[in-house]
Amino acid sequence: MADIQVEANPDEKRLSGLGVFRWEIWTKEVSRFPWRYDEQEICYFLEGDVTVIPDGGEPVRIGKGDLVTFPKGLSCVWEVNAPVRKRYRFGSASE
Repeated sequence: MADIQVEANPDEKRLSGLGVFRWEIWTKEVSRFPWRYDEQEICYFLEGDVTVIPDGGEPVRIGKGDLVTFPKGLSCVWEVNAPVRKRYRFGSASE
């Protein structure tokens, strides 16, 4: 299975090219919950601090300024350490 990909502080050109600023916004309070990705998700963290723990994998720390790709089929646990606000999109990046 593919790994979680984290791109720290991508430049404005990269974000605009993906259309990030047109994506929906999702927010979540401090919490812990299981999640499964039925399709790929790409998201850009506007604020927050999260540790995502893939089933059978190493924890991945994510926060403000990170552009993250979660692969289809990933099962994990989200630990939201500081309230999250992110822009997100499901499906492939070639829309």
